Amino acid sequence: MTRLLSVAFAAFAALMLTACNTVPPTNVHQPMTVRPQARADTPAANGSIYRAGVSRTLFEDRRARYVGDTMTILIAETTSASTQSNTTVSRTGSISASVPLVKGLPGKSLQGLGLEAESANDFAGKGDAAARNVFSGNITVTVIEVLSNGNLLVSGEKQVSIGHGTEYIRLSGVVNPYFISTANTITSTNVADARIEYKESGAISEAQVMGWLARFFLSVLPF
Repeated sequence: MTRLLSVAFAAFAALMLTACNTVPPTNVHQPMTVRPQARADTPAANGSIYRAGVSRTLFEDRRARYVGDTMTILIAETTSASTQSNTTVSRTGSISASVPLVKGLPGKSLQGLGLEAESANDFAGKGDAAARNVFSGNITVTVIEVLSNGNLLVSGEKQVSIGHGTEYIRLSGVVNPYFISTANTITSTNVADARIEYKESGAISEAQVMGWLARFFLSVLPF
């Protein structure tokens, strides 16, 4: 019995350790890196200083253009949005009626009776919302596909481990080669279909997530 409890405790500890070190899911284009493809026109190595298969001409820049080439993305994302609404509704009504004095009619007790009624309805509503996000940094990505029109599909990931936590910076998108600078860099604002992520894993990120049992009761309770 003691051995069974020890095995169960070890399995539980391993499960908890795995959960704490789980890599957060991603939505960027896959794969996030590839190896360079062999070129059909690459000649065999000839042992000389200059090799046409791996060298570039003096008139050719170092900008990425083949599968497996790398380029640096300068992340400079700033988004700001705000909305404001103000609504005021007012409605007032009144009514007045009276029964005149007429001789010869039954119901003399109602004659001369006056009736007045007033109603008022006011409504005022106001709402404000604002959001601002800033994300800056650099990440080097790899060309994973060259599209038929010459555009480059790039994807990459950077992992930074600090203490017991790991930060994941991921980026993917479609790059127009004409926007790439001579330094082989491009800003994230010129990346089409950009998918930029900044996620964390570890004890700090786990502490900011509501427990599964609390989430269950939060979803089923009607109040």
